[in-house]
Amino acid sequence: MADASTPVTTPAPYTVERAAEKDAATLGQQNNTTTTAREAEGGLPQFQFQHWAGQMGYLLILFVILYVLMARVFAPRIRKIFDERETAIGGAIASAKQVQKEAEAQAEASRQSLAEARAKAQKTASEAKAKSEAEVHKRQAAEEAKLHERLAAAEAEIRAARDQAMGNVSAIAVETAQAIVERLTGDKVAVDAVLAAAKG
Repeated sequence: MADASTPVTTPAPYTVERAAEKDAATLGQQNNTTTTAREAEGGLPQFQFQHWAGQMGYLLILFVILYVLMARVFAPRIRKIFDERETAIGGAIASAKQVQKEAEAQAEASRQSLAEARAKAQKTASEAKAKSEAEVHKRQAAEEAKLHERLAAAEAEIRAARDQAMGNVSAIAVETAQAIVERLTGDKVAVDAVLAAAKG
């Protein structure tokens, strides 16, 4: 144990700084010496033949690690992504085909409905035309019957008027003949004699 009366000497600040500078210089010289020695031996260590075995070992280890990662981690995920994408694409294609089939079925139903409506319209038009033609023929027959009746009545009236006119002509002729005979002979001739003479 040191005596309390013994004086303690502390180094001067400039002495510590000089020691640090001396150590740094010595360390720099040693580093320069090591680098120079390595360059003299053959360049960088990774290009020296004696280090290749360790580098190949590390490379093999890294390759195995990367292979395991690719085989066990990345490849399944990528395969899963591709499977999901393929499934989604297949589902979309199936849905599109189903929609296309439904659209074709609806179009076919529409065409059939249109054809049925067109046939029904043609049938209705034909029936209406036949009905109108039948009504026209019926009305025409009724009008012709009325015309025939009117013609028959007119012909009967004409015959009656003609018979009446002919009767009047006969009477006038008889009277005229009587007047002529009476004027010529001075004798009055009977109607029966005039009629008999006209018939003879």
